[in-house]
Amino acid sequence: MPFAGNIGIGEIAIVLVIALIVLGPKRLPDAGRALGRGMKEFRDSISGATRRDEDDDEFETPLTRAK
Repeated sequence: MPFAGNIGIGEIAIVLVIALIVLGPKRLPDAGRALGRGMKEFRDSISGATRRDEDDDEFETPLTRAK
């Protein structure tokens, strides 16, 4: 996982066990789904901002030399 950094399998397992205890088995799938949707929207907004930034370069006027 590229965003994980130095997080190992043990740490991920601990987080999942805590989430299971806090949310319970009935609400855990809904929470995972909501987290996934949020991550997707975040990625889409970041890539959209990058695309808009790249598109802005088309409209810049060329630089001219100072006399």
